[in-house]
Amino acid sequence: MSEIGDVAASDEVSDVQQQEFQFSICIPGRFSLASKRDVYGNRRQFACRVVNASQQTMRLTTPVVGPVKERVIAYFHELGKIQGTIIRVMLDGIVIKTVASADERGRLLRKLAWLEQNKNYNVPDMRQHKRIVPQDPISTMIFSDGSMLSCFVIDMSASGVAVSADVTPEIGAVLAIGKVAGTVVRHFEDGFAVQFKHLQPLNTLERLVIHKF
Repeated sequence: MSEIGDVAASDEVSDVQQQEFQFSICIPGRFSLASKRDVYGNRRQFACRVVNASQQTMRLTTPVVGPVKERVIAYFHELGKIQGTIIRVMLDGIVIKTVASADERGRLLRKLAWLEQNKNYNVPDMRQHKRIVPQDPISTMIFSDGSMLSCFVIDMSASGVAVSADVTPEIGAVLAIGKVAGTVVRHFEDGFAVQFKHLQPLNTLERLVIHKF
């Protein structure tokens, strides 16, 4: 652990926060913004990843961002529900200041400490094609008309990829994620699945799928 630094770089971050410990972790989850809603007025959900966290701030890698002070609700299997407001916007995500009671912050600290100590623990993947979580999840989605959009790669395998983005293409839509072409085959709560046209070799998969044009 190291003392918190530029992750909490904002006028709203107090001197007390800057003395907190920051945990370097990698936890997948989903989040919603107050400004991103569906046609029924419900909050849309997107995939995200916690990459740094303390008791009071979290840095999230995300496919979409909102303005400073916008309210955020996030869910993580290991951490539970996290609420907060955006205090910094970056090219690949946001930093939020969490809203919680002293007891909730204490529980969060204990969870973060446990995750820091056990972050190399891996659960075997029993699916037909091994799923890979990319180190850098931000890539580019290319549509059939040549237009492009930034996207978040949740995970990937030799046969396909799970993606979260500001738009959800129709099932059957043909597109490319990075340099790999495929077809949208399924929608889920915070994104969609793309089946590759051809199986991809695992040794070059991340380099082909994670590509920023």
